[in-house]
Amino acid sequence: MPHRISARNVPSLLHNFASRKATVGVLGLGYVGIPLALTAIKAGYRVLGFDVDRPRTEQLNRGESIIKHIKAADIADAVQSKRFEATSDFARLHEPDAILICVPTPLTKHREPDLSFVEQSSKAIAKSLRPEQLIVLESTTYPGTTTDVVRPILETGGLKSGKDFFLAYSPEREDPGNPEFRTGLIPKVVGGDGADAQALAEALYRQLVVKTIPVSSPATAEAVKLTENIFRAINIALVNELKVIYGAMGVDIWEVIDAAKTKPFGFMPFYPGPGLGGHCIPIDPFYLTWKAREHEISTRFIELAGEINSAMPRHVVERLARALDERQQRGLNGARILLIGLAYKKNVDDIRESPSLKLIELMEQRGAAVDYHDPYIPTIPITREYRDLAGRKSVALEAGSLARFDAVLIATDHDAVNYQLVAKHAKLTLDTRNACRRAGVESDNVVRA
Repeated sequence: MPHRISARNVPSLLHNFASRKATVGVLGLGYVGIPLALTAIKAGYRVLGFDVDRPRTEQLNRGESIIKHIKAADIADAVQSKRFEATSDFARLHEPDAILICVPTPLTKHREPDLSFVEQSSKAIAKSLRPEQLIVLESTTYPGTTTDVVRPILETGGLKSGKDFFLAYSPEREDPGNPEFRTGLIPKVVGGDGADAQALAEALYRQLVVKTIPVSSPATAEAVKLTENIFRAINIALVNELKVIYGAMGVDIWEVIDAAKTKPFGFMPFYPGPGLGGHCIPIDPFYLTWKAREHEISTRFIELAGEINSAMPRHVVERLARALDERQQRGLNGARILLIGLAYKKNVDDIRESPSLKLIELMEQRGAAVDYHDPYIPTIPITREYRDLAGRKSVALEAGSLARFDAVLIATDHDAVNYQLVAKHAKLTLDTRNACRRAGVESDNVVRA
């Protein structure tokens, strides 16, 4: 039975969510915020998007997409329908009935949680917070953030959570570039700060997604998100370690996984790679590691997985150096290398935490000259850790140019890459994703790593 709203005047907010008369605010217009905004618009809501990046908001208001896998036509339709507007004017945060916070939660250089974006967003909301607003944090974080960090900031103006405004946590579950699981098709976990907040958050998300999954508290919902990503990080670390072990034995890890996954129970396939990338899996496990120290608990399993995954770029570079020595009787020093795929995963333009950046750095430290090709990233943008790579441009993938490189390193398996062309014309191809075999290419010049 649905919870009966008890707070004064909140039935009107519940009605506005159910009837789609509410305005939804999305704070943070990136890989999570934009798909969420488009999903809310499709459901019939008016959406006001907030972002500190003024050029980004202006671009969106012109109907242009800032993310490759999101169609510009969808943005343009949303703007033309008058249901979407982007702004950098945070004084307007009083306008939405619900504000969904979708800002980054990175790590510091010491691998500790950096909640500065969450805190800044909460402070901005607090300045304009009014009664009968629902605030939902979607950014990935450690258990306790919503009630211990966000709630005190929001309450600085005198309004109280559960009485005047309502607070919840619902973790984003985006998988950028995955056409099978768009935002609206992914169930939403919801944990409210009190029963009224729970009911209101569910009422809103019920209109946006296929199903809501209620949990007992924001901390539980925060733990759900961490558990999902830690599960992936640990299993990827396992197959990465198996790749190294089996490789030493002359056994192909991809053949092993393909055979193992035919078992209809008790096995779930994960695949090795050159390291972990993206904003979630390389980062989120360390949020729990940091929080566990507060309780004097060590997270040995999680930290070991992090060490294994972090070591993969060095393993790949060592494998490339060995292959050059075996095939061409030369080392990396002075070699010309073409890296294919700068994005952290296939078919997206996202380079956050991409192992490709580390691969370039490691190869150049050993004296190699490295170019890259990525159909989604024509120019390397400025990044926090690899500023010296900014401005480099993707080179064309052509038969003549391929032959001029001593080796090609496939780091990301974009579908748009012609792997037949690569295998035919490259002197040596080191394939970290099994992309060539999956494309039906078998060649003595292709080495899996």
